[in-house]
Amino acid sequence: MGTGFARKKKEQRQYQDQLMKMQQSISEKLEALEVEGQAGNGLVTILLAGTGEMKKIQIKKECIDPEDPEGLAALIKAAYNNAFKELQEVAESTPKTAFTL
Repeated sequence: MGTGFARKKKEQRQYQDQLMKMQQSISEKLEALEVEGQAGNGLVTILLAGTGEMKKIQIKKECIDPEDPEGLAALIKAAYNNAFKELQEVAESTPKTAFTL
């Protein structure tokens, strides 16, 4: 276990540090990314973070019908799916180099 081994261990630690920094950078960029989805001509709007987390939901009172909760649920689902599709399109169109250091 001479200097070659010590050098290899040091290089391995450096690579691990770089990988951790890259993962942190990607996480930060995904958190900062936001996409919006709508349904019912804007009756329901959902804002998603790049991680897929729902950050905001807006429901206009015109679409709230106590007699039709299924209709509102369908609008919410459609708005989420719209936002998620937008998020996928952004991820696919973004060059992979945008998520590096």
